[in-house]
Amino acid sequence: MKTFLTKILFLVLASILTLSEVTAQDSILSNEDFFQEFQNLKESQEQFNYFFDTPNRYNLNSAYDWLDTVNLYLNDAQKINDSVAINNYKIVTSQIYFDLGDYDKSLAITKELYGGKKSLDEKIKVIVLNLMDNNYSKLELYAEQIEIRKEKKELGITEKVAFYDIYSNLGLHRKAMDDYFLEEKKNVSENDFYSQAVFYNNVGNYLRLDKSTPTALSTYKKAKGFIDVFLNDVTKIKSEKEVIDGNHLKGIIEGNIGKCFSQLKQYEEAIPYLENSISIIKKYNKGKFSSNVVENTLEIASCYLQLDDFEKTTDFLSDSIDPRKTANIIKKNKLLAAYYDKTGDFENSIIYLKRNIRINDSIDINKSAIKKQQLAAVVGQDLENSRIMLEEQKKEIEKSRDEMIQKEEQINLVFISLIFTLLGFAGLVYAYLKSIKNQRLIAEQKGIIEKALVEKDSLLKEIHHRVKNNLQMVSSLLSLQTKNTRSKSAIAALEEGKSRVKAMALIHQKLYQNDDLSVIEMQGYIESLINSVQSVYKKGGHNINITIDAEGVELDIDRAIPFGLMLNELVSNSFKYAFPNDEDHGKIYIHLRKTMGEEGFFEYTDNGVGLPEDTDERAQSSMGIRLMNRLANQLQTNLNVDKTTEGVRFWFNFK
Repeated sequence: MKTFLTKILFLVLASILTLSEVTAQDSILSNEDFFQEFQNLKESQEQFNYFFDTPNRYNLNSAYDWLDTVNLYLNDAQKINDSVAINNYKIVTSQIYFDLGDYDKSLAITKELYGGKKSLDEKIKVIVLNLMDNNYSKLELYAEQIEIRKEKKELGITEKVAFYDIYSNLGLHRKAMDDYFLEEKKNVSENDFYSQAVFYNNVGNYLRLDKSTPTALSTYKKAKGFIDVFLNDVTKIKSEKEVIDGNHLKGIIEGNIGKCFSQLKQYEEAIPYLENSISIIKKYNKGKFSSNVVENTLEIASCYLQLDDFEKTTDFLSDSIDPRKTANIIKKNKLLAAYYDKTGDFENSIIYLKRNIRINDSIDINKSAIKKQQLAAVVGQDLENSRIMLEEQKKEIEKSRDEMIQKEEQINLVFISLIFTLLGFAGLVYAYLKSIKNQRLIAEQKGIIEKALVEKDSLLKEIHHRVKNNLQMVSSLLSLQTKNTRSKSAIAALEEGKSRVKAMALIHQKLYQNDDLSVIEMQGYIESLINSVQSVYKKGGHNINITIDAEGVELDIDRAIPFGLMLNELVSNSFKYAFPNDEDHGKIYIHLRKTMGEEGFFEYTDNGVGLPEDTDERAQSSMGIRLMNRLANQLQTNLNVDKTTEGVRFWFNFK
């Protein structure tokens, strides 16, 4: 009873803290008249700083009101030829155009300003270059964007020229993710929850665009967890900008989660996320154009169209949507064409299909050539960066070699001055010749060893390939035997055997596909294994939310095979027994981590019906449990089982 009351008290306190945080966040969005405060300031520099230090500047007055007023100030500054004020007001005007989504006008102003960059101070240069970078990205002018990033690197604004976002915009989402993970993961602190949310949201974007939707959804949920912790952390006082940026990011993440559900055809789950995303973004990005709002609105319309709710579809496809990206315009036309087709208005359906045909025709004329040029520019710059890095390394090596040569010469001079005899000189020559001979022998032996290693790797890959093929043949034989067997218990046993054979075959497949034949990357292996088990148990498993946390863990084949067979048994048992009613809220969590040294930890949980009361007695007769215990012995550990109030938990440590 005491424990129960403690839990209730904890929940009440947590609710109060959360409510107080929400109230504090709402108070940030005050009704202060920023527009009037801006006009009350006398100096252009004060107005410039106030504008860029006020994230919620369009709370009462639209961006168009700001634009009209700033243009009046700009005209006055031009009349008296106040160059500082002219530059300040032009930059503010460029930012307003960017907020309105008019990227051409914004870019034109910044290009004009940067033409006279010698007269600009460092702070203004940073703002102008960042605006140009963002405008080129929105206008898909990636070659020009690279030049701006090179300029930023030369000025010390950035350490290096990044390409991952450009690669993604050009359709190379997997390469973008690999580069982004390599460059940014090391810079994200574990205690910086906002940066963690940004990082995992971006990774989720690359995965979703690469059609890895289930993994993307899991990544987005991780990002949402981090941003919720950031926003609900009452122990840290956050500035107005931090609160606005945090909530804006939360809105974007929720929209991305909704898009994933939509891609997975779970339309009813997608709609609440998308609607909440639009509401949050409009609240915390007030007065600014947002392509996320456009994309989420179109996605909601698509969901309602798939659910045959035509009234809601037309509500979200109204003329209030202002898609500016070509892809969004095409999607809107496509949705309208599908809507009219479903409602029997084929004439209007054809009109919107023809619009898309015209757009695609106009794009296809130059798209291929432009994309090739952009790819060439990006790859060329990437190679240029690599070349510069190699040249710097080469210079360092040459410098070290020169220093070593100088030291060697000094030693030789000292030695010659001390010995100065023919015998000493002959000894040096002999030692030098012997050294050359030894180096040649070493080089030859090294070549022989490297060749042998290459042949060994090829043979090992061939062996693993053949073992995999043989195991697949065994699996096929078991399938044939299943078709010729009428006994349900025999069929079930054969299916279990086939699943175990597939788990072992998958190990060998991963090995011959890897460059490193000694270890297996477990995150990808577990995902493949889950897909294999789901294909066997077609009836169950598809409504279960499976979370895999094994990123960066690698195991050798001696540990991977017993581990894979054990995981195969656990997942199969969950699919068969844990969720008899095929619940929508079923969850499986798989956790694999390397701890200190070579120690490892494995945990498997599900929230199903749990183990029966006579589990210990069944363990003596159940082949699956006996098999898992023997596999645990192979890993030199013991399989531990915790029966919880909801589901079951298996865990063990291993070396």
